[in-house]
Amino acid sequence: MSSPQVLPRIAVVGSSSLIGEAVIAQLRARKVAYAELHALDEVRNVGRPPADDGEAHAAGALAVKDIAAFDFAGIDMAFFCGRAALAESYAEAAAAHAWVIDSSATFRGRADVPLVVADVNAAVLAGSAARGLIALPGSASVALATALAPLHTLAGVLRVEVATYHAVSGGGRGAMDELAGETVAMLSGKKPRGRAFGRQIAFNVIPQVDLIDTDGVSREERRLSEETRRVLGLPLLAVNATAVRVPVFFGHSLVVHASFERPIDPAEARAVLQRGNGLSLIEADSSAEFPTPATLALAPDRVYVGRVRPDPSRDRSLNFWVVADNVRKCAAYNAVSVAQILVNRGH
Repeated sequence: MSSPQVLPRIAVVGSSSLIGEAVIAQLRARKVAYAELHALDEVRNVGRPPADDGEAHAAGALAVKDIAAFDFAGIDMAFFCGRAALAESYAEAAAAHAWVIDSSATFRGRADVPLVVADVNAAVLAGSAARGLIALPGSASVALATALAPLHTLAGVLRVEVATYHAVSGGGRGAMDELAGETVAMLSGKKPRGRAFGRQIAFNVIPQVDLIDTDGVSREERRLSEETRRVLGLPLLAVNATAVRVPVFFGHSLVVHASFERPIDPAEARAVLQRGNGLSLIEADSSAEFPTPATLALAPDRVYVGRVRPDPSRDRSLNFWVVADNVRKCAAYNAVSVAQILVNRGH
């Protein structure tokens, strides 16, 4: 007779952030069983319930605690949700006692830390111990790798040209507030502040996400290239990326031009995308026609692909469009999926 499953004790670090709130919502929506759930954050957020946690608020069961006073020896799993400062200060100490699933960029570049997209390379978790660090790629990298994985299996991807259109929620709650405030101000004939991104974001497009290095490549563009290669297990994959910030609240979009080792028929590509893990293909003859951030991207468990067509300028190449909710699908849903794989593997 098998022994009963021991339910994990879970902490959500950065629980007041957009990703932290989305992780708590995912745990509840997917009815993840746990023995304890702790919401942790910096001292300025102590005592208030996570904004999206209506159930816990009604029950008075889940208020934010001070991370500085928390003992990670008493948990089995910790979600670190987006804030690099928290991961830098506490994640490694927590990983001495628990699995730490980190959505910040803090550990993504470390070769000894698995970089995981649950729908693509969950097999890298097979050798994980009962505790330690696990890094999650950035949201654009999750969307791109999820779309490329089945196409690579079909025809062997060689090169990717990608332009990303990042939603402002990738910059946090303050960036969303700024887009809303600037929009109201401009519609009222007032001047926008332009603080979150160094310039106006409302009614604008900014070809910069994160800092630009001396070679002219932004850190987001570099991360997108490196993370996509690593998740797909293709260290020689050529990735040429341009990352752009657009005035959209939720949902990153990507224009992808991909070249392959073998001839690839668009009909075959559409068929394999429709069967891909975590993917939905939107056909041109459907009522939706193609995905957009304001419509299909808000469904939390799918990366959407549309406008799949041949590249008329190159052989063995395809063009397509990708949309995914950066906070819910690419960050929170991926984090909880990784956690479920770890828990199920352990029993």
